[in-house]
Amino acid sequence: MAPLPNAELVQNSLQLYRYLLRCCKQLPEENIRQHYRHAIRQSFKVHADEDNPERIQQIIKRAVEDADWVMNK
Repeated sequence: MAPLPNAELVQNSLQLYRYLLRCCKQLPEENIRQHYRHAIRQSFKVHADEDNPERIQQIIKRAVEDADWVMNK
């Protein structure tokens, strides 16, 4: 399954959140979609107080790479 287009345009946490939820909609089974939606929400709660812009960009880059890996799995 190909990743969604425009992943390179994700620049902030809200864009990342929306991108990841759109990726979840493409997953084949409902239980898998629920699992990843839950994981996305939990990750955002854990990183909600992050204020270092460099660290935020690292998190965004890693999340997009992980989403691409899941979509290709």
